[in-house]
Amino acid sequence: MTPLTMPPFGSPFKPDPLYRFRLSVKVVSARQSTSTSESSVTGPRTIRESGALIERAPLPKLFVEETHLVLVFQNLIGNAIKYRSERTPVIRVSAQREQNMWRLCVQDNGIGIEPAYQQHVFGIFKRLHTSAAYAGTGMGLAICQEIIHRYGGRIWVESSGAGQGSTFCFTLPGGE
Repeated sequence: MTPLTMPPFGSPFKPDPLYRFRLSVKVVSARQSTSTSESSVTGPRTIRESGALIERAPLPKLFVEETHLVLVFQNLIGNAIKYRSERTPVIRVSAQREQNMWRLCVQDNGIGIEPAYQQHVFGIFKRLHTSAAYAGTGMGLAICQEIIHRYGGRIWVESSGAGQGSTFCFTLPGGE
């Protein structure tokens, strides 16, 4: 007799309110998702025009919906290019295993974020700059946060302040 194994989410005895959502979750390549995001919303022209250098460490496969992961990378890489300093943008994407989760980070050498505003940037329609200075709606990071939370992960930013660049990190359930 085969022992009963627990599903990756929820309990077999309790109704799962996210059942339909979980049906589309599968193991996807974070590396492929970064490539897809670069060629879509951020656009290859934007990357080319900015002269951005995007470096990717080996990235894992994750247990997420691929379109969600692409959207997160589109926002984080796009913001790294948008909020660049006078220097050529250098963006590093890395991953580190943390128990049953992966911590992924998108690090840039851009304008940075003062510590006092690091939580503020995840609010819907919250902006640190005017739309005249930087185009956008103030929804991107709020959407990223909602996606990451949906998978039981968290997202945060690390920056020493203005001119020091930023590192956006998030955790997601591991696949391989």
